[in-house]
Amino acid sequence: MNESRPASMSSFWMPFTNNRDFKANPRLLVSAAGMYYKDVDGNTVLDGTAGLWCVPCGHAQPKIVAAVREMVGQLDFAPTFQMGHPAAFDLAEKLMDYTGRRFGHVFYTNSGSEAVDTALKMALAYHRARGEAGRTRLIGRERGYHGVGFGGISVGGIGGNRRTFGPLLPGVDHLPHTHNLEKNAYSRGEPEHGANLADELERIVALHDASTIAAVIVEPVAGSTGVLIPPKGYLKRLRELCSKHGILLIFDEVITGFGRLATPFAFDYFGVVPDMVTCAKGLTNGMVPMGAVFTQQHIHDAFMDGPAGIELFHGYTYSGHPLACAAALATLEVFEEQNILDNAKAVQQYWTDAVHSLKGLPHVIDIRTIGLVAGIELAPIDGKPGARAFSAFKKAFADGVLIRTTGDIIALSPPLVLEKKHIDELFGKLATILNNLD
Repeated sequence: MNESRPASMSSFWMPFTNNRDFKANPRLLVSAAGMYYKDVDGNTVLDGTAGLWCVPCGHAQPKIVAAVREMVGQLDFAPTFQMGHPAAFDLAEKLMDYTGRRFGHVFYTNSGSEAVDTALKMALAYHRARGEAGRTRLIGRERGYHGVGFGGISVGGIGGNRRTFGPLLPGVDHLPHTHNLEKNAYSRGEPEHGANLADELERIVALHDASTIAAVIVEPVAGSTGVLIPPKGYLKRLRELCSKHGILLIFDEVITGFGRLATPFAFDYFGVVPDMVTCAKGLTNGMVPMGAVFTQQHIHDAFMDGPAGIELFHGYTYSGHPLACAAALATLEVFEEQNILDNAKAVQQYWTDAVHSLKGLPHVIDIRTIGLVAGIELAPIDGKPGARAFSAFKKAFADGVLIRTTGDIIALSPPLVLEKKHIDELFGKLATILNNLD
């Protein structure tokens, strides 16, 4: 791999990036191992975000690297339309074991965005297969992030992701978000206030009628909008209402899946089992793109009870790609063999205390923590939303720490293999940055 600066950076149109600002002063990473990146100038950068929420086992994990290398030499590609390869089936069984057999089947995609659109299509097709074709309405939530497909941005609730792309899907409504800075600031874990907001689903049902609603999709913990943690009892109430009205409940666990809350999935943490789960990111430790949808048995059976032939006209060329399956199988082995979740649990309190130690520093107006994830909300600069946090992001990178910002919120989600020394380094530097931030 080239570890020098590119001769030109003009051709690559970068995603979710201020391209002009970046290319004026680029931040280029050239290698990674464990908890650290190395940039093009040879500086080490502590990874406080697990890449992009997606590297729970640490970078260049040897077992995962070896598995991908072996598979690329054995089977570079195999279609999964009307044929298959063993690793795809082996992985499906391992994933169902990892869910505690609370789900029955796996459908492979290549990203979280594709997993969301797949789950939404499955929900619509499921109701049609059961003779309830009138259930076409999809319910998302304000400030929700569900990827960048047209289905995902339609049920998503972040304005910047929606406003430039036309009318989007019809028949979509949104629950209110649960963020309450006045009542729930500086919460550790689930905040006390706001469970009643789940009852807004009753209002939506009264408006549209339950017979028109196919599914509700929410992130158990809303990540990309700035780490919004559900109030105590909120998700359980949402589950009750969906069951009451025959509405499918979909958990988008692209961020929370694979250990982010120190449990396999967020549904484990909250004790609430949805009808479908979307996942990606940590599924392959970020090494090969892959996503998946887990479905309850009754959803799969509704299709299998239909006429003979192709049950679901949906899929992707790279669904269950051999390299992705190899990476995912090795990732699950690493989770077990290296006790990744045990380490996450062991450092969780130290992490939480370190995050909340930033309370009282300049511009900090809220801190939210759960598992090994944190949101640090800063007061915005008048007329310049997001500028203060983005300045912190730049200063942090220059000081050898990778953080993530969304609006004026710093979001942290380190690899789950971190140690106390990494927590000390991260928050020592972040405290200095906040103390000197304009």
